[in-house]
Amino acid sequence: MEILPRLEYIAHARRRLGLTQRKLAGLTGLSTSMINQIESGRCRPSYETAQKIFDLLSSLEGQSALKAGDICSRNLYFVQKCDTMMVVIERMRSNSISQIPVFDGFQVVGIITEDGLAKRMVEPAKNDRNRDMSLSSIMEPPPPIVDVSTPAKALVPLVRFSKCVLVSEKGVVAGIITLTDTLKLVG
Repeated sequence: MEILPRLEYIAHARRRLGLTQRKLAGLTGLSTSMINQIESGRCRPSYETAQKIFDLLSSLEGQSALKAGDICSRNLYFVQKCDTMMVVIERMRSNSISQIPVFDGFQVVGIITEDGLAKRMVEPAKNDRNRDMSLSSIMEPPPPIVDVSTPAKALVPLVRFSKCVLVSEKGVVAGIITLTDTLKLVG
């Protein structure tokens, strides 16, 4: 017996797919009243009934699933490895972003995050020296890069782990997905 998702997922998935309770009921062979009771928490379905609903929702999501290219931000702000710390700070501040990829030419070589900057700039006496640091000394390893056709639901664990994912199109980095972008996947 496989473990099923939480019952609250039914309403979220149904809305995301643009289905009414009546339409979901018709597709599963259940009554609209039963779907309503399950979604409102007034009724706990049998394992078989819940599995039937989840299997249907999963198959429908597979048909109309969002791709990485659908949810990524195409406004990709970045810096070059040879840029100064002041360029990084100003670009992040002026664009209200919490992380910025670092390129060496056209290749992604790392990422600089607010958290990483904060860790290195905690001592006020060192701030002036920190601003002259090379980016190599504070950047973290590059985030994962996925193709625009990657199913968006596969990205949530990656984004939770790495804080962002870069999206490439025809081998060129074309966008970024952050934790905020993954909220587009919710109801």
